[in-house]
Amino acid sequence: MGFIVFALFIILFDQASKLYIQHNMHIGESIPVIEGIFHITYIENPYTAFGLFKYQTIFFVIAASISVILIILIYKKIIFKKDPFMYIPLTLVLGGAVGNLIDRVRIDGRVIDFIDFRIWPIFNFADSAIVCGMLVLLIHVLFRAPEREEEEENIKNIKEYREEEKE
Repeated sequence: MGFIVFALFIILFDQASKLYIQHNMHIGESIPVIEGIFHITYIENPYTAFGLFKYQTIFFVIAASISVILIILIYKKIIFKKDPFMYIPLTLVLGGAVGNLIDRVRIDGRVIDFIDFRIWPIFNFADSAIVCGMLVLLIHVLFRAPEREEEEENIKNIKEYREEEKE
């Protein structure tokens, strides 16, 4: 249940921020928060990450839908029974994917972006959730060393036990 509530929070926060920007700013308008460093800049982005795949709405909708379904299946069937920590990054990715999917369907294949650090492409909270979720997932998978060491130790012990039985 926490999985659903957390994902809904991400989706609602993302959509509320985008609706606020959409109704209070004009496309292309930029408000400096820290001049030259951080601005709120309203754009409607027809691309995916880093300016790739312009106006590929059907592709985005299908890819996001498949991602959402896979995350839910992974949540229910596989990962969380063995590793409950995985719920955090997958929920971030799910919430972000759905947030951007809503935009693509709602505004003709575009996504509302507004967080502008001037040295990076403009993004939104859904993008942040996806990136953070993937980073946490990557770090968790790469540095789960204690479990790997324990598994390797168990395998070593089993091999030694079998060799002792043969003698």
